[in-house]
Amino acid sequence: MPERISPTLRHLLDPGHCLAFGFGAGLAPKATGTVGTLLAIPLYLLMVTAFSSPLVYGLLVAVIIIVAIPLSARAATALGVDDHPAIVLDEIAGFLVTMFALVPSWQAVAAGFVLFRLFDIIKPGPIGLADRRIHGGIGIVLDDLLAGAAACSLLHLAEYMSLI
Repeated sequence: MPERISPTLRHLLDPGHCLAFGFGAGLAPKATGTVGTLLAIPLYLLMVTAFSSPLVYGLLVAVIIIVAIPLSARAATALGVDDHPAIVLDEIAGFLVTMFALVPSWQAVAAGFVLFRLFDIIKPGPIGLADRRIHGGIGIVLDDLLAGAAACSLLHLAEYMSLI
């Protein structure tokens, strides 16, 4: 990896970096993962409104994940860090996984945001293992996908129990 550098507005001129940095959300001075996840909320609402089918939603999320892996790897190489905090496309993909096949409501979005951020920050069990052991684009994205899957499971349980 090259020497670690900080991303700048100039990086946003590159379309791949712009996507990896969440259209600039990753340039926030603090809490870039949280800012990236906040950016995912309107994207989720747009997707679930435009495509009510879980199959179509899932296919779109799969495309985002497939795109996120090489773009995250490329941005990490350019910044000289395996998983630079400015790369937030993985948080966007993780939140979209969190919200898969749920009945859209503000309660589900709020609970999904909190649970996803909690799993992404604490990284319990396999999430932390993947974060520590798997590198490159797949490693950057995988821990967020696992955090999203864990949050999604709890949300479906809460929905089943009529808690959200």
